[in-house]
Amino acid sequence: MPKDGVVLDLNFLSGVFASPWNILRSLIDIAIVAYIFYRLLGLIKGTRAEQLLKGLFILLIFSVVVSYLQLDMVNWLLEKLWIIFAIALPIVFQPELRRFLEQLGRGKFFVSSSSPDKIDGNHIVNEIVTAVKLLANDRVGALIVVARETGIEEYLDSGTRMDSLVSAGLLINIFVPNTPLHDGAVIIKEGRIQSAACFLPLSSNPAIDGKLGTRHRAGLGISEVSDALSIIVSEETGAVSIAREGRLVRYLDEQGLRYLLEDELIVRESRRDSFWRRWSNDGRQESEKKKDRA
Repeated sequence: MPKDGVVLDLNFLSGVFASPWNILRSLIDIAIVAYIFYRLLGLIKGTRAEQLLKGLFILLIFSVVVSYLQLDMVNWLLEKLWIIFAIALPIVFQPELRRFLEQLGRGKFFVSSSSPDKIDGNHIVNEIVTAVKLLANDRVGALIVVARETGIEEYLDSGTRMDSLVSAGLLINIFVPNTPLHDGAVIIKEGRIQSAACFLPLSSNPAIDGKLGTRHRAGLGISEVSDALSIIVSEETGAVSIAREGRLVRYLDEQGLRYLLEDELIVRESRRDSFWRRWSNDGRQESEKKKDRA
């Protein structure tokens, strides 16, 4: 018996190690549950639900701290909030739940998706600028959305899936009037044209110019609910605009459009990834080469 008088009862382990089948069954059970959670997390990755889950996780930690400190009023308020969240979560996660059931029915839920290739930002900028210039000259309306970190999967599913290389010719052909895919938005994600003829949320900002049509409101709307970048070509005037974070920059020429796209898609992305490259294999190799040269 230990000195402190505490006896460790390990009899519950006898049932586990009594039969190898019990061990195997437990391992299979754990593996299935772990894989389901892995696939569910992969399903919401790149969607707005990912940010919502992060917020709920922070709120959960805050609830534990409040309960530990015995802050009764704050704890009471958090309990009411959790009741509201329990009712609202199925509504908020409705697109993800629908996608989960669709993938389960098609058998894609148990198939891992391949990782995207390296994105060439310069190529995307050049192709978009070339296409927008020709569309603006011919006064052909267009709405091109470049998705970034915030996921917009629910809007991708509203259109026609393409998964094509980004090219000026394809973008121009998509927006040719009276063609099947011209009405709606083209969404570029991970360096590829993922979907066309997509329906986007309209901006409800009352300060928007009343002369702006549905295309501009949709471009602003998607920039309000995500960090996506929208390029809009007016069908009436041929004017080119960019929407970002709920703000609209209008009447851009070719040089201005190229500058903004390069700043958003190349310069800022390189700044965001600079820290991680320092600790990656490429970063270590570059530092070693510099030392050798010195």
